Amino acid sequence: MSNKQDNKPQTFEQKVSYGFGWQFGRQMQKNKFQGMDIEATILALRQCFEGEPSLLSESELNEAYDAVKESRIKVETERAENYQNLCQTFLTENAQREGVITTESGLQYEILEAGTGAKPEGTQVVKVHYHGSFIDGQVFDSSITRNEPAEFALDQVIAGWTEALSLMATGSKWRIVVPHNLGYGETGHPPAIPPKATLIFEVHLMSITRSA
Repeated sequence: MSNKQDNKPQTFEQKVSYGFGWQFGRQMQKNKFQGMDIEATILALRQCFEGEPSLLSESELNEAYDAVKESRIKVETERAENYQNLCQTFLTENAQREGVITTESGLQYEILEAGTGAKPEGTQVVKVHYHGSFIDGQVFDSSITRNEPAEFALDQVIAGWTEALSLMATGSKWRIVVPHNLGYGETGHPPAIPPKATLIFEVHLMSITRSA
């Protein structure tokens, strides 16, 4: 069995050449599309380097580029539509769960622990611990994992948070479900939050620290 180390570049020229190939390969890997053929890429590199004519005309290449681009757009559109449907189904089913309250705006919340303190309002600054996930359970942010509570003004966060926190008594722990129109909207918050994402947060309102 051959060892990859046997092919390891030895001279400086080989190492630089390998570096060029690695950089190009990394770009290909980052922007890869379904059906990527590395052997065809190597063939083109070798022919171009050796001064041979291209096997494809400019029009053939443009036709292929356009076809692949359209295919990717179609796949991405279908994926986005499927995700939106999943989010809507989740919202509908979650609203029917016992203990879940849906506000006029569409925010859904469930009281895990009821606090007895004051409710924040206006531009007051609050301290919270939270755990944020998508509908499939994947965690995208968590102050609990970082072991570092977050502090922010009530009017400086997404609308779903502002609404939920203004309803919470200090000391409360709620599970809130935020539709995309109360979260990061049509565009999301790349790269962490995809477009039209429904978000789930477990929020512990620890204290009201001060007015902003």
